[in-house]
Amino acid sequence: MKLLFDLFPVILFFVSFKYSEKNPELAASWVSSLLGSAAVDPKLAPILLATVVVMTATVAQISWVWFRHGKVSKILWVSLVLVLVFGGLTLVFQNESFIKWKLTILDWVFAGGMAFSTLIMKRNAIKSMLGEELKLPDIVWDKLNYSWIAFFFFMGILNLIVAFNFPTDVWVNFKTFGSMGLMLLFMLIQGVLLSKYLEEEK
Repeated sequence: MKLLFDLFPVILFFVSFKYSEKNPELAASWVSSLLGSAAVDPKLAPILLATVVVMTATVAQISWVWFRHGKVSKILWVSLVLVLVFGGLTLVFQNESFIKWKLTILDWVFAGGMAFSTLIMKRNAIKSMLGEELKLPDIVWDKLNYSWIAFFFFMGILNLIVAFNFPTDVWVNFKTFGSMGLMLLFMLIQGVLLSKYLEEEK
């Protein structure tokens, strides 16, 4: 259930884009009304409407978290700022390039934050999050930490490759399914590699 809640904005982004693809004229009319713009290119309408939806959904998601728990994680705050900034630029300039950059910037913020924590603060970010649940040798924690830094950096590059070398609908599919699928695969591989340490601990 929590996973669905976390993916709530992404799911709505995908659904609204796919609906708008089939009804571009209607989507263009909606976006024009929302933005107070004289005209919106029907070809851009799907990504523009999806951008409005994901911005609204993210604000609603964080508002609910704040109302329910009284605090919001730093990751959600970063995601909110990025989606509002890059989404806002997408709508103002009616240019889909901005929202396509958002995923890359978010991945690189994660990679950069973890690298800063490791190299400057001498603190292993992954161990800080999972240290109470897992007991691993320090060298394994270090490898795990650097592998996540490399993964987020790679995903940022891969997003740009897909975003600017393939049609927008392909990028939307990648953002919704490909990106999440690769992360789950990466976690599965790590789980297999770490299983021997978990067995030794038992």
